[in-house]
Amino acid sequence: MSDVIKLLPDSVANQIAAGEVIQRPASVIKELVENAVDAGATDIRVFIKDAGRTLIQVVDNGKGMSETDARMAFERHATSKIRGAEDLFSLRTMGFRGEALPSICAISQVEVKTRTDDSTIGTRLVINASKVESQEPCVCDRGVNIMVKNIFFNVPARRKFLKTDNVETSNIMREFERLALVNNNIRMSIDTGTRVLDLRAATFKQRIGDIWKNNLDLHLLPINVDTTLIKIAGFISRPEFARRRNPLQYLIVNGRNMRHPYFHKAIMNCYDSLIAADTQPCYFLKFEVDPASIDVNIHPTKNEIKFEYEQEIWPILQASVKAALGKFGAVPSIDFNSDVLPVDPLPQGESPERPTLDIPENYNPFVEQQKSFINRPSGLGLDTDNDSRGAFFPGVGSSSLGKTMTNRNNGRVSRNWDSLYADFISSSDKNLNETASSGAIESDDDILPEMENTAAVSAICVQHAQSFIVTSSREGLIIIDQHRAHVRILFEKYLAQMEQEDQVSQGIMFPETLTLDPEYQHALEEVDDELARLGFKIEYDEDNKWKIVAVPAMLKDSDPKDIVLKILESVTEDGVNYGNEGNVAGSLPERLALVMARTSAITKGRRLTTDEMEHLVGELFSLPSPAYTPNGNRVYCLLDDARLDSMFR
Repeated sequence: MSDVIKLLPDSVANQIAAGEVIQRPASVIKELVENAVDAGATDIRVFIKDAGRTLIQVVDNGKGMSETDARMAFERHATSKIRGAEDLFSLRTMGFRGEALPSICAISQVEVKTRTDDSTIGTRLVINASKVESQEPCVCDRGVNIMVKNIFFNVPARRKFLKTDNVETSNIMREFERLALVNNNIRMSIDTGTRVLDLRAATFKQRIGDIWKNNLDLHLLPINVDTTLIKIAGFISRPEFARRRNPLQYLIVNGRNMRHPYFHKAIMNCYDSLIAADTQPCYFLKFEVDPASIDVNIHPTKNEIKFEYEQEIWPILQASVKAALGKFGAVPSIDFNSDVLPVDPLPQGESPERPTLDIPENYNPFVEQQKSFINRPSGLGLDTDNDSRGAFFPGVGSSSLGKTMTNRNNGRVSRNWDSLYADFISSSDKNLNETASSGAIESDDDILPEMENTAAVSAICVQHAQSFIVTSSREGLIIIDQHRAHVRILFEKYLAQMEQEDQVSQGIMFPETLTLDPEYQHALEEVDDELARLGFKIEYDEDNKWKIVAVPAMLKDSDPKDIVLKILESVTEDGVNYGNEGNVAGSLPERLALVMARTSAITKGRRLTTDEMEHLVGELFSLPSPAYTPNGNRVYCLLDDARLDSMFR
């Protein structure tokens, strides 16, 4: 048998590695800027064209590379950061694997110009999909000027699934903001063609204010704690400035951004009872620890870090945040100097009067309850009023139930179960048939007013955990998420209304003011015309403020500010993909319908009556596609008979 295991060519290995390291244009910027930081640059400039599809250019004034180093830098596992395995435990640089540059040149066309300080002539290197096409001397400034062109040009599937220019630009800006926040002592600028951000070298707090503006730095509380285990410095936001959407939350360890759910939970616990349940605080915290006590080599993007002393750092972090909240008056306290409420003292020797109950002598409550039960007409706890007859069994009168449930001759409950239900079943079938033939079945519009023409539901519905509806069908047992089901129903309703014609605007007596981040401002400019067609009227004011002066008439009962912010969030993050992928505005009606549906839908934790559940289930299964929400979340699960049988074997 011939040998079948072969060594992959370097170009193929680089392309495989690129799938993990380079996920989108923002990943290229992260790797190139971090290399510039490691090279000692004090000025880094980034230029973007077509959201990174056509060009990503990073220019720095670092140490630069020699002719040999420029060629070696694009070889796999070639690095100047470490020499041996022991260096992994004392890392002070951003990069160390030697995978980023080979991965970038494997899926793009790269041109590099570089010169060291002690050289008069630089080097120009051109690489096309890992293949070196030319290397020649050139005249250039000290440092590195690298251009990455036509990203994913040789991986069509990856290029096809890049998001819209607006979404990719937003991701690039978020990545740049993270890098700029970490390296606040370096001047950094970016030009995307539509947005320009030039940041001076400044203190950490100044860099926060320069990036996010809107006087954010005035709402921050400082933290500065130094222990033998960890040093924590940075800022947290006051509780009153917690955000419902897009909270700014950054954890930095030894100059490296990281995601750490465990430490995030420690910070959130400090804000318990200080902020609303649907809001989160902003925080910008820098950790300094011994490099030997952390491991950054666990994820290709190096955003996840393992700590050796995780359990010990938790109480230090919590104490630091709580101390900052308390020190600067962010936590409510008891005012011991205020006057107490006046209370008139009782005269000496008197005691407060005790309430008295007028209970008849020889009172036995169980006797009364027994009589009440025996004499009850329905025997099922139903009201005797004619209007409430049939609340659970439509069409059945209270007199027929009373006749079957009690024996009036001797005052005892009948034990003959066949005769007990005989009249009930015949009366129920007769009255139901008469009601159906006359079309007199009425829907309870007060229960779910958003739902009309509800389909009849014959199965019994039961609510579990005030979040799920359990019912049955011919196929098996159905478990429905009540919130998602209502979102699906309302989405179809709102979308149908918007597709009929342009919406009518309704003016707002007191215009809502919006203070938008640069990212949201750009998104609003992109979709302003489409919002106007849907009935929104948003005017620009000075100081980067926008005013909502009119909204679609169908939004009269909703919060217009909340709706607009959720639409902008959907546009920037592309949480929903509808319509023409290249045209954000083309999908705006669907986005608006989804935002409105999410805002108006019943929530988990709300108790539903039997009628409400039947309305909801009937309306859901009358839709053409009830299985998933508009953004692809499962609405219900079906346990068929075979699966149920297997669970009890």
